Amino acid sequence: MHLPTFAFSVVLTAASLTCQQTSSYDPLRASADALPPSQLFDVHDAARDRDIPIRVYLPAKDAPAPVILFSHGLGGSRDTSPYLGEHWSKRGYVVVFLQHPGSDTGVWKDAPLRDRMKSLKAAANAKELRERCLDVHAVLDQLSAWNDDGDHNLHRRLDLDHVGMCGHSFGAFTTQMTSGQNVPLLGQQHLDPRIDAALPMSPSSPAAGDLSQAFGKVTIPWLCMTGTEDVSPIGNQDAASRQKVFANLPQTIDRYELVLDGAEHSAFVGGEGLARFGKHNPNHHRAILALSTAFWDAYLKGDPAARAWLQGEAARGVLEDADRWQAQPAGK
Repeated sequence: MHLPTFAFSVVLTAASLTCQQTSSYDPLRASADALPPSQLFDVHDAARDRDIPIRVYLPAKDAPAPVILFSHGLGGSRDTSPYLGEHWSKRGYVVVFLQHPGSDTGVWKDAPLRDRMKSLKAAANAKELRERCLDVHAVLDQLSAWNDDGDHNLHRRLDLDHVGMCGHSFGAFTTQMTSGQNVPLLGQQHLDPRIDAALPMSPSSPAAGDLSQAFGKVTIPWLCMTGTEDVSPIGNQDAASRQKVFANLPQTIDRYELVLDGAEHSAFVGGEGLARFGKHNPNHHRAILALSTAFWDAYLKGDPAARAWLQGEAARGVLEDADRWQAQPAGK
């Protein structure tokens, strides 16, 4: 089709701007400003008489910032994966790490070594999953109250109109449940409509049933992360089953999947996880940080350069040759 000279110039200018935005966008660039120390709080859910410990990473600037919640894996705590909390907060997010009593470090810490795996397996049940989802709702409720409380350290620090949900392993399942997964007999009972984007690390797919129905009602962007060696002794999930989550997300949402070559189940954790698990490829954390940050920037900050970076060729630049990356915008 022939375009008038003026129209052709406009098209070229728009394309050039997009290219310039993408090339200048760098999700690994972090603020040089010193961060305040992370802060510890306890959220009390009166309805369940339950205390939920949290660790909060704040950005350097005092202005209200988008919020990212993180749910740890089975046997973890609010102290897991500080590499995520530190980088995301340097990028201008308030990052809240939840600790879930009943499926946290308390499950195994005081058990004899021979009984620890048994204790962990016993905690991986539907009741604890439900409690975790209720923890997410309770923490968001409390954050809203603290944000309005002039005497609290978090007063006016939180932009709760832009909330991301993330988690690893059992925390990924928690993320899926609160972000739109449909479960037989429960439906979307645990969906929290305040969540705007979801990032499950080592996600879980149902062992039976129609997977398109399980994930077909998701309405927000998802980024799934796993590895080719992402196998866990608990939950009967492997790399193939984890990749079924992305494959069954609806075409009506923006959806992404990262599959890190050689990455084991522990590749996504840091801190306490590194002390307990085996080998790690240093580039895995670099890729996780880059892609997750671009995802949050695109969907919590509405940054078009971040979205273009995710959906273009630039994202491959943080990956190794054998890593797999899929970006599927809505409608494709």
